[in-house]
Amino acid sequence: MIRMTPLLTGRQIDNLLAQLKDKTILVVGDYFLDRYLIIDAARDELSLETNLVAYQVVGQRISPGAAGTITNNLRALGVGKVLALGFTGDDGEGYELRRALKQSGVDITHLLVDSRRVTPTYCKPMRKAGDEEKEINRLDIKNWTATPIELQEHLIENMFALAGSVDAVIVLDQVTEMDCGVVTQLMRSALGKLITTHPHLPILVDSRRHINSFRSTIIKCNAAELMGSRTVADRRAVQEAALALSAENKRPAFITMGEAGQLVAGDGVVQVVPAIPVAGPVDTVGAGDATMAGITCSLICGFTPEQAAFFGNLVASITIKKLGVTGTASPEEIRRQYAELCNLTG
Repeated sequence: MIRMTPLLTGRQIDNLLAQLKDKTILVVGDYFLDRYLIIDAARDELSLETNLVAYQVVGQRISPGAAGTITNNLRALGVGKVLALGFTGDDGEGYELRRALKQSGVDITHLLVDSRRVTPTYCKPMRKAGDEEKEINRLDIKNWTATPIELQEHLIENMFALAGSVDAVIVLDQVTEMDCGVVTQLMRSALGKLITTHPHLPILVDSRRHINSFRSTIIKCNAAELMGSRTVADRRAVQEAALALSAENKRPAFITMGEAGQLVAGDGVVQVVPAIPVAGPVDTVGAGDATMAGITCSLICGFTPEQAAFFGNLVASITIKKLGVTGTASPEEIRRQYAELCNLTG
């Protein structure tokens, strides 16, 4: 029997979900297209021209990725209005990305189209044998030159114009190449000014490589991102780094650790919020974005950081069970998963 005390009651979860329809969240950052290509291994052909195996694509799935995964999770949870702030290229991938976001109910008015940029895309070949799919080498489309200054300034202008009418701002810094995405050095500087002009507005940040470059924001990242390494073995070092980051920003810091749960640092204390038990195969792609959506929704509804971490873990425990897709969690799935957790923990 797993001993875990849920940090929210069923009534609190119902209250949280009910509030979301009246909330507005702005998501600033790098919007990617996730394209899954389904390859039938039984249909492999040998190319006459190259003598190499030609994989045969028999289907595809597309969905918004990176910041788009967050917006989709927010909408799935029932957030009334979700605003996308970023850019796409003037290309086919951009068309598909904007269409998919719009279909999920995201406001793309401020998702700028710029012919000088390509739409960042994760192309994920999925080799299918029988009923199973396995991802093989991913193909990434990214921008390798700096984002034009006038485009950066346009994004910043829009961010300030929208900030007064939203309940929270989420910033996703997905692009690791310096100044090649939405969250450039200029944007980080602008965020500092935004915090000064809107001191009570929750601003949450997740960044793959530059997490220590943000000040006075609520941080959500994983332990490897916090420590700047691919693997993290020393839990104490992670706790100390989380405390230092929280103290410097004077805001809570949420550090995800996979099956080990989540650390919440704030006011000189670190709390460990256990992961939700999940049986069977999992796909962790997008789990951090789902967690960010859950944390943000909880905070703007008046719950504590520890309760927000619990709800974030609950959302992620649903999305990781959806294999081969960047999944979301609906209110019905949240309630069902919570009921199962209560039965499991007794």
